[in-house]
Amino acid sequence: MRQPLIAGNWKLNGTRNSVVELASEISAGAASLPVEVLVCPVVVHLADVLAVVGNSPVHLGAQNCSEARTGAYTGEVSADMLQEFGCEYVILGHSERRALYHETSEQIAQKCLSVQQAGMTPVLCVGETLEEREAGQVEAVIAAQLDAMLEAGGVDAFRQMVVAYEPVWAIGTGKTASPEEAQAVHAMIRQKISSQNADIASALRILYGGSVKADNAASLFGQADIDGGLVGGAALDATSFLAICEAAASTVEKTAS
Repeated sequence: MRQPLIAGNWKLNGTRNSVVELASEISAGAASLPVEVLVCPVVVHLADVLAVVGNSPVHLGAQNCSEARTGAYTGEVSADMLQEFGCEYVILGHSERRALYHETSEQIAQKCLSVQQAGMTPVLCVGETLEEREAGQVEAVIAAQLDAMLEAGGVDAFRQMVVAYEPVWAIGTGKTASPEEAQAVHAMIRQKISSQNADIASALRILYGGSVKADNAASLFGQADIDGGLVGGAALDATSFLAICEAAASTVEKTAS
């Protein structure tokens, strides 16, 4: 069985004091849950958060990195640098990076490989816009995003990877794909990887990201191919985030029984 992963993407939020408080509350609440919990603060807060979660079950991740390992890239942060600060995961290809910073799927694939070479796990984000969904292009758009990774690293790259499906139209809008809509895309992603390696596809964790909240988490996580969530706004409130973690834990308990 795939262990659920609940990842909090804190985006461009927080102060040193507030992220320490948030990390402390999450660490305390997540200690006994049978799910993997991940928090991803901004890079300048990594050390502060690591000091809190370092001896807890909560994992530390970053929100982005450069595809370059070293060199004259002013303002960039490499995967090796993030690993040195205790990161285990890096979110890559988030729709905000694609839309606002014009990152291509090919560039994102190179970032994923750099993260893996540094011994960490990339969380590869894929998803369609509302226009693409209404045009019936969901499968084609996501297949192209996955193909860039397959071409760069082959199917073996997905052994050390998490995929996050985030319908762009549902991020920060309050809209959420129905559990059935989300499941259909998750199943399509798994089938695409399975067509090249069934074992890798079976073990691959695929998260849902798109206005995940405490009141919709259980119905989403109850779907066969949804293995947790990439949580945005709700991750900034410990009570809400932990409720989402508990919803994932309840699916584990039901399966076990």
